[in-house]
Amino acid sequence: MHKHITLLALLAAMQRKEKGFAYFETHAGGGAYDLSASSEVAGGFGRLAAARVQADELRNYLELVAQFRLQRNQPLAYPGSALIAAARLRPQDRALFSEIERAQARGLERELAGYPLMRVEAADGFERLRAWLPPPQRRGLTFIDPPYEDTQQDFDQVIACLVDALQRFATGVFAVWYPIKQQREIRAWQGRIRRAVTADTLAAEMWLYPRDSRIALNGSGLLLVNPPYQLAERMRVWLVELHAHLADPGAGGTSIEKLTSVR
Repeated sequence: MHKHITLLALLAAMQRKEKGFAYFETHAGGGAYDLSASSEVAGGFGRLAAARVQADELRNYLELVAQFRLQRNQPLAYPGSALIAAARLRPQDRALFSEIERAQARGLERELAGYPLMRVEAADGFERLRAWLPPPQRRGLTFIDPPYEDTQQDFDQVIACLVDALQRFATGVFAVWYPIKQQREIRAWQGRIRRAVTADTLAAEMWLYPRDSRIALNGSGLLLVNPPYQLAERMRVWLVELHAHLADPGAGGTSIEKLTSVR
C-alpha cells in the first residue's frame, strides 16, 4: 500500500504538465493478484478499506482498487504496480515494463492487451534500463522494485542502476522500493546512497514492527530520486494517516528523510 499510493502520487505529479512522459518499470510482475489466499488481508488492506480516510491520496488509491475489482467482478482481486500505472497513464504518455520471469511477463502482456501504448519485455530490468534512457519525451518516471531474494545483491544493483541512470538521464524521476528488515543494513546502504547518488534523494519509510526484529518484513521504504515538487510535504500528511490505520496502537512509525540535496 505504501508503495502503490506513492506510485499514484508520483504519476499525478508527472501529469501536472500536459506534455507526455515515459513510464518505465524494471520488475513489473504479472500484473494482477488474488488476495483470497493471503492471511494479511484483514490486517492490511482490509483495515484501510474499512477506515474513514481523510487524505486524497488514500481515497484515490481505494477508489482505484474498488474500480478494478468491480470491472473484474472479483472482490479480492488486486492490481500490481503495472496495472495501477496503466489505469492512470494518458494517451500522450508511454510505458515500458520489464519482467525477467517469462511466465509473468506473458501474463502481464495479456493483462495489458487493451493498452496499445504499453509494451512488455521479458528481460532483466536493471539491464534494460540502460537502453531505455533517456526517453524521447525527455520526461520520465522509473519505478524499480526488485524481489530482494538476495537483499545485499539487489541493494548493490540498485545503487549501480541509479548512478548509471542519472548519468544518462539526470532529470528523470526514480522511485525504488526496498524492504525494512534490519536497521543496521538499511542505514549502511543509505550511507552508500548518500555518497554515490548526485541528485536530490528522499527516503520515505513506514514500519509496523521494530526495525531490527526478526519478523520477515518489518516495514516498507521508498527511495525517491528527483522527487516532484511538494511530494514530500504531502507524504508527511498521508503516510502518517496510513500508518495510523494499519499499525497497532503505539507500534511502528514513519519517517521522511533527505539523504542527498543538490538544489
